[in-house]
Amino acid sequence: MTQITIRPLTTHPEYEQTRQIHMATWGVDASETIPPLSMHAFQHNGGILLGAFAHAQGEQLVGYILGTLGAIETPNRIDQIAAARLKLFSVIMGILPEYQNRGIGYQLKLAQREAALRLGLRLITWTYDPLESRNGRLNIGKLGSVCHHYYRDFHGPMAGRNAGLASDRFEVAWWVTSNRVEGRVAQQRRPLTLNAMLGAGALLVNEAQFDGDGLPVPPLTFTHSDNNLLLAEIPSDIQAIKTADMALARQWRQHTRQLFEHYFAANFAVTDFVFQPGANGRSRSFYLLTHNDS
Repeated sequence: MTQITIRPLTTHPEYEQTRQIHMATWGVDASETIPPLSMHAFQHNGGILLGAFAHAQGEQLVGYILGTLGAIETPNRIDQIAAARLKLFSVIMGILPEYQNRGIGYQLKLAQREAALRLGLRLITWTYDPLESRNGRLNIGKLGSVCHHYYRDFHGPMAGRNAGLASDRFEVAWWVTSNRVEGRVAQQRRPLTLNAMLGAGALLVNEAQFDGDGLPVPPLTFTHSDNNLLLAEIPSDIQAIKTADMALARQWRQHTRQLFEHYFAANFAVTDFVFQPGANGRSRSFYLLTHNDS
């Protein structure tokens, strides 16, 4: 297994390589990447820019993560000093396709957490596409972040392989000093299973059905419930759906947009993730929503 080390980026050639990784990861052209000079400027002014380096044949940058200082919105606390509102906003993480699914993203996030702790920061936030099951498993399930913010078309029109699909995003909060996060990163519990959650009383509000091509199709509507535990199904491979049937991908976007906006407005939050392996590409993925008053 290839050795991976995580360290800050330090040279301009390394900053330049982040652009190539960005394009390879997200299927965009250079115009949509962060300029290397900006990467250096962010890092020079309090940002955290870390690289994942493989050592199979020399040292190769295969992934990176960028976070910049930001502020927690406190509109009703105009008297609050800036230091009390500081957070880290995790701007982007990219990993070369041939190095994905090896746990490198998890290593980068843990290194980012350690760097934030050294700065005395308690909160890291970032956005991601809620239809990306792999990211949901990492962000919500393994890292212990939570979400109760949904933003429509956050980045505006997208290019590349995301062209034609609204750029809706979850914004997650990762409270890095909390007992919840401490337990997750220490791997003190096993991943949740669908049967266990249903047995615990969770209600599945939008069960999908597979079509003749083996693609999951959302129901026409979702169940409205005040049950304390809810499961919301998403595709396990939205990229495969986008490749095969962009209209179906847009159907999933519209369906889940309505679902999450409804339940976030009803004081629910996404607090966990369930992945159910299946044969012939029919794995299933679910977010667990819990009521904030429960």
